[in-house]
Amino acid sequence: MGNRILILGASGFIGNKLYKELLPYFDVYGTFNSPNLEFENNTIMFHFDMKNDDIGSLLTTLKPNFVISSLKGDFNDQLSVHRIIVDYVNETLDCKIIYLSSDRVFDAKGKFPSYEEDILSSNSEVGKFKIKQEKAIGKLPSCKYAIVRLPMVLGINSPKIIQLKEASKHKAEFEIFPNLVISATTANKIAQQIHYIINKNLEGIFHLSSNDLIHHSELFYEITNKLELKKVIFKKVYTSNKDSYLALLPKQNQLPKNYQITLKEIIDDCVLHEAVESLKDN
Repeated sequence: MGNRILILGASGFIGNKLYKELLPYFDVYGTFNSPNLEFENNTIMFHFDMKNDDIGSLLTTLKPNFVISSLKGDFNDQLSVHRIIVDYVNETLDCKIIYLSSDRVFDAKGKFPSYEEDILSSNSEVGKFKIKQEKAIGKLPSCKYAIVRLPMVLGINSPKIIQLKEASKHKAEFEIFPNLVISATTANKIAQQIHYIINKNLEGIFHLSSNDLIHHSELFYEITNKLELKKVIFKKVYTSNKDSYLALLPKQNQLPKNYQITLKEIIDDCVLHEAVESLKDN
């Protein structure tokens, strides 16, 4: 396949990591929606509003070989945009979609961790939406797509870590789930893994997740201690009497060892980056 890549949602937390990871190696383009001075005068970044702009004309103009979808926003708008993308990918010889899905496609399961071939089952609006998207993309020939399911994504600038730091700063509540068993990952690792998937032109469904599991509460206790955050008020939320799972594990489509990640590495990643940033500030 050729090496032209279009990242939809390249200004978001994960999309931007992908953009920076792939840019030195490929012919990369991206879309952004919110006002962004960094991208306004950038000739490889295109303003794209799902409600008002035509994704079809952007695809026809750029002729990408890979479309990576990291879009966020109104579910109906996303479904409309992805219908056009799926048609384009199906009709274009040298084109593939890489779709970023979520562990929420399994949020009705609860009793066990989820593997790539497990039956999808969700009670949440976001989970049901992601299932619809996955099913539409799954109708393509298998060589035309890779669906990557993501667990909770952490890292120095991740929404959850920012929220935790804000809770510490303002002595605010931070919700933890003592009975919820989860897996996790970092945005940096996702970017490396998707780079590998593109290089090897892999297809199918991938669980880009830690190889091990942890209780939600334990994970955030540990990160809080490592970051030496004070005055966080942990609000314990119990959704069931027994342990329940919202956890992805890779099984059928495991990447090579150096592209896998453990919870220890995830926690270290949050803390190590913090140490590097504070050195820069000084």
